Amino acid sequence: MAARLPSAPPILPGLAYIRPLGSGGFADVFLYEQDMPRRDVAVKVLPSDVREADLRRMFNAEADVLARLSAHPSIVTVYQSGISADGRPFIVMEFCPGSLSQRYRVERMPVTEVLSIGVRMASALESAHRAGLVHRDVKPSNILVTTFGTPVLADFGISSSLIGTQADEVLAMSIPWSAPEVVAEETAGTISSEVWSLGATVYSLLAGRSPFERRERGQNSKDLLRRRIARASYTPIPRTDVPDALQDVLARSMSRIPAQRYASAREFAEALQSVQESLGVSPTPLEVPASEWAPGANPIDFADSALRGPARSRIEREVRRKTAPRTGVASLARDEDTEFTSPERARQRMLPWAVAVAALVGAVGVVASLLIAGVI
Repeated sequence: MAARLPSAPPILPGLAYIRPLGSGGFADVFLYEQDMPRRDVAVKVLPSDVREADLRRMFNAEADVLARLSAHPSIVTVYQSGISADGRPFIVMEFCPGSLSQRYRVERMPVTEVLSIGVRMASALESAHRAGLVHRDVKPSNILVTTFGTPVLADFGISSSLIGTQADEVLAMSIPWSAPEVVAEETAGTISSEVWSLGATVYSLLAGRSPFERRERGQNSKDLLRRRIARASYTPIPRTDVPDALQDVLARSMSRIPAQRYASAREFAEALQSVQESLGVSPTPLEVPASEWAPGANPIDFADSALRGPARSRIEREVRRKTAPRTGVASLARDEDTEFTSPERARQRMLPWAVAVAALVGAVGVVASLLIAGVI
């Protein structure tokens, strides 16, 4: 199938187009500069010729999922979403200048750095799972790097609900990092298959290739990869600096039998932290929501394929503003408010004092002169 040419960047209010960033299977990403507040942003746009309801549904779901999860420090931040003037859905996101898509193939990544990335991504996935969501496409190219050098999980375009899937749900996968049951199309995605994908991703960052990829040419067709993944025979990473404990963690995460893998992304993260401790490295913090936390009252609608246009906010204006009596700590809040005074107002306040002081100085000077002259 011929590669799709990128679409033209849309005209968006408050955003100035800079350059294209890339094109995916069903969307284009452009770099824009936001006017207020001033910053670079990445804008993901659905091409205008897209008519398939499934693609619009996936795009809407990605915007909603990111809005629900982007407060997590290891998930890319979404700023806004909407419809451009020419009718194209778009998502405005944090601009991440780097990714791990090619780095692991061209350089030997340190074990300590990969362990930290693994814990961070496990934290992100655990947070998504607690919100009832699965990412379904965990792989190195979906780990971006922010301007502060922090890895973040991105591209929730094919995410879905853990509660249940629809009969006509689109089955999508990145074969080299997909679990055997996903490759066999037995499931679209589960917590267990996400643990496999993250284990395969960590393996790739250390080995410089995906777990079942071969160096020989002609040995990495989709059919050959599917067969190797179905057998799920773990091959140790050929690096002397990768400890046996880490090899064991990865082997368990990529077990052919789902029940033999780690039961959750959190368990996988804790296993990686144990490896960090054995190496004398401070464990990367596991950042997950508190157990009391629950997702928003309105669940994400993964069946929504409508084009969402701009909406106007309706505000009920009160006829008379009511103020409650200030008591206790609230009565002291006013004393703690920061006061702001413009330079002009400050000058106006100082003027009467300045005049008075000048008059007093002048009077003292006159009296002194008269004393010297002997008049007084």
